[in-house]
Amino acid sequence: MPQTPGEIRWPARGPGIVGRAVIDLHVHSNASDGTDPPASIPELAVVAGCAAVALTDHDTLAGLPAARARAEEVGIELIGGCEVSCAFSGASTHVLVYFVDHEEGAFHDELAGLRDDRVRRNRLLAERLAELGIPVSYDEAVALASSEESLGRPHFAALLVDKGVAESIPDAFDRWLAHGRPAFVPKARVLPRQIDEAARQSGGVCVLAHPFSLELPARELDQAVGQLAELGFVGLEANYASYPPGERRQLADLAARHDLVATGGSDYHGTVKAGLSSGRGRGDLEVPDDVLERLAARRP
Repeated sequence: MPQTPGEIRWPARGPGIVGRAVIDLHVHSNASDGTDPPASIPELAVVAGCAAVALTDHDTLAGLPAARARAEEVGIELIGGCEVSCAFSGASTHVLVYFVDHEEGAFHDELAGLRDDRVRRNRLLAERLAELGIPVSYDEAVALASSEESLGRPHFAALLVDKGVAESIPDAFDRWLAHGRPAFVPKARVLPRQIDEAARQSGGVCVLAHPFSLELPARELDQAVGQLAELGFVGLEANYASYPPGERRQLADLAARHDLVATGGSDYHGTVKAGLSSGRGRGDLEVPDDVLERLAARRP
C-alpha cells in the first residue's frame, strides 16, 4: 500500500540491517550540538533498523522527555544517556553515561555545574572572536542553538562559515576554535572518578567514548583503560562508526583484556558531521543488541 502524504511507514522492529537486532548507543540532538530535534532521534533509528538508541547529548538530559515520548510512539527502546568531557591522561576524555534520565540526584548536579561553565565559556569565546575582529556575536550564536545552555563550538563554527571567515565547520575548528587556535577558550573538566561516582549514585554506568581520541600509544592506552576500569567504568566504545574495522577489532580486544563491555555507536550529529547516519554510521555500523543487555547487567 503506498504511503499517504506525510505518512511514515516504519520498518518492523528488531531485524536490523544485517538480519539481527542492532542498536546505536551514541547519538546527539540539538539539545546540545546536533542539528536534529530530540523527537526525531528515535525516528531515524527505527528507519535504520535499530531496536534501541541512546540519546547522549553533551552535558544535558534536556532532550530525553521529547525523545522518549516519540520512541514510545514508534516502538523503539530509548536509553537515557549523556556525554561528558573529563580531564584524564593529559587530554580531554569523553565519557558516555547510560541509564541516567532522572531530573535530580548526584549526576544531575554534576551536569548543572558543567552547563553553567559552558555558558561562561561561550560568552568568553564570543568576546575572543570580537577581539579578533570577527563579526560573530553571542546573541547570534544563541539564536542558532536551541537554547543558551545547548550552545557549543559547532554553532560558532557554523557562524564563522556564514561570515566567510572559514570554508567549512572543520576548517573553522582548525583555523579558529580548536585547542591552541586563536579563539580557543578552555572549559571546566571534571575527573572520571567524579563522573563515575555520580553516575553510580544515580543508577548509571560509564563507558569510555572513542578511545583513540586520547591519542595515546598502544601501551599507554592499555594502561589508561585499565585505570578507568579500576575506577568503575564498565565499557569501552570499540565499534565506533568513524574507526576502520582493524581499529574496532583492536579496541574490542582491549575491552576484553580489562573485562569491559565493547559498546558502539554512530556519534551522529546531523549535518554537523557529514557522512554519518544514525544506526548505520558510515554504512557498516553493526552494534548487536546484546551489548545493551551486557551494559544493563553492570548497573549498580
